[in-house]
Amino acid sequence: MPLELADYERKATEAVKAFWGNRAAAEQKQRELGRPDAGTRGAVTAGKNMDGFITLVLDIIRANGLHDVHMMMTKKVLCLPGFFRPTKQWDLLVVKEKRLIAALEMKSQVGSFGNNFNNRTEEAIGTAVDLWTAYREGAFGKDVSRPFVGWLMLVEDAEDSRASVRDSSPHFATFPEFRNASYLDRYNILCQKLTKENLYTAAALLASPQTAADTGEYSELSELTGLKTFVTTFAGHIAAEAARQA
Repeated sequence: MPLELADYERKATEAVKAFWGNRAAAEQKQRELGRPDAGTRGAVTAGKNMDGFITLVLDIIRANGLHDVHMMMTKKVLCLPGFFRPTKQWDLLVVKEKRLIAALEMKSQVGSFGNNFNNRTEEAIGTAVDLWTAYREGAFGKDVSRPFVGWLMLVEDAEDSRASVRDSSPHFATFPEFRNASYLDRYNILCQKLTKENLYTAAALLASPQTAADTGEYSELSELTGLKTFVTTFAGHIAAEAARQA
């Protein structure tokens, strides 16, 4: 039986439209209230910018026959135990009969690429290491199958995110793939390595310009980090769980 991808391309386009539309609405609200946040923070404080992608994930779960699952989307039920810290809050959890089926992070970055890239990188790596160590130590039960762990990143497609960036490493040479790589290139490299090192089951990178509020335009940088690979891998995991539990 073929996997159901739930018309992911159309829904991803709608999710991108919603992302930019929600940011613009949040900024406008801050201006109307007379207390604009510093920088672009007013565009992200609403916390709903990536909800379109979460909806896509939920549609894939339903389409691939996994029933009677709990899909956690509110803060009070999004925490999982960690190993190096007590808990970690995720963006979406899928649980069935006290078994962790999937844990997903949906992140974005608009502007301020320098420091924020490093912060996102450290967060993604640390989160995965913490979860898999907790899994190894039985935090999610004994003798349970590995959950799907996903990381999806939407980055502004802009001159600054595509410009070549130089780094200073006076004592030892950086890996060649990073030399003069743009921030979008670096995110692509990050996502590739996160999956190759088995830190995430799948990691996707989408680039979208601010003008995409009306069009939903986005692009991908590689097949491995593309949205189709992400949703196909996730759908396969869900279908396998559905078949196992039938």
